[in-house]
Amino acid sequence: MKLYEYEAKTIFSTHGIPTPKGEVVTTSQQALEAAAKLGGPVALKAQVLVAGRGTAGGILFANNPQEAQEAAQKLLQKQVKDITVAKLLVEEQVAIKRELYFGVTVDRLNRSYIAVASDAGGIEIEEVARQQPEEIHKQPINLQLGFRGFNAERMAKSLGYSGERMLALADVFRKMYQVGVDLDAELIEMNPIVETDGGKFLAVDARIILDDNALFRHSEFAALRLSEPRELGPEEFEALKHGLDYVKLDGDIGVAGNGAGLVMATIDLINFYGGKPANFLDMGGGAPLDRIEAAFKIILSDSKVRVVFVNILGGITLCDEVALGIIQTMQELQTSKLLVVRLVGTNEAEGKRILAEGGLQAFDTMEEAAQKAVELAKKEST
Repeated sequence: MKLYEYEAKTIFSTHGIPTPKGEVVTTSQQALEAAAKLGGPVALKAQVLVAGRGTAGGILFANNPQEAQEAAQKLLQKQVKDITVAKLLVEEQVAIKRELYFGVTVDRLNRSYIAVASDAGGIEIEEVARQQPEEIHKQPINLQLGFRGFNAERMAKSLGYSGERMLALADVFRKMYQVGVDLDAELIEMNPIVETDGGKFLAVDARIILDDNALFRHSEFAALRLSEPRELGPEEFEALKHGLDYVKLDGDIGVAGNGAGLVMATIDLINFYGGKPANFLDMGGGAPLDRIEAAFKIILSDSKVRVVFVNILGGITLCDEVALGIIQTMQELQTSKLLVVRLVGTNEAEGKRILAEGGLQAFDTMEEAAQKAVELAKKEST
């Protein structure tokens, strides 16, 4: 789960990490009022969950409230990397002496965290790693010991600091690491963290990505995730609300199954026989009737889908409930889209009977069903 910049900065501030003063707005009038409160030059920053928004025109500057209002009018509803801007962070401009980067992310190979720092802040760290690898300073973190004071000081020294400024920067590094651990973050970074002309350190930009698998420990973020689509498309957001795993693809054969491995194998078969899957949708094991119906509605809402391929290997998933969900949804939506079903497992006979009464045939093998789905999709496209 990605957090907006303003959300990440609120968290930073509550944990003693300095950030510029700012206010979130949704209208140009609010931007004018926020700039007036801040009382000086401001930056207006589009709140979108993508990297590189600055180069995409998502950040503008203003010297007074009137300019801030004009800049807000330009940014609001603007598309930044195909995402519509609905919120802005109006923030005081900072007199910058030096831009730095600091982040903590998961080192999956070593099953631990790793801290990364660079004195080339303000640009994408991947670009720095490619073009200036000598500017990247890494430090593996022992999960039992954590990121101690001396670890943070070593990283601050690697950026050329000493004395009191080194200690101040190390303190920010240590606090940010602890925020990441407390929130079960997959990534937490400041890009840039800047040294001001006054010798202070401020997180001018902040980014946090939480581990979805740990949201059960963070009820406030779990609720926040369901409150708005964020980086998800409408189908993906609807799937999230119903506990479905859904990824939109660019083909014309809708895919649903019970189990991630089975769905991936189904997608492979569709590709093998020359078709193009429109999505990945895993209903999970033992999906109840309402979740099954929600899955079909999501797939059928995609205008590109010509054929729906349902592949069920019933264990704890009951074939008769799946069949009932298929028939009820098709009748409710009055859809004309073609449906191919492979149904094998628990209550298989009853499931096939329900489908047959609804005018649908169930295949016994996924190979046969995949071939049929591809054949029908090609016919529909001509």
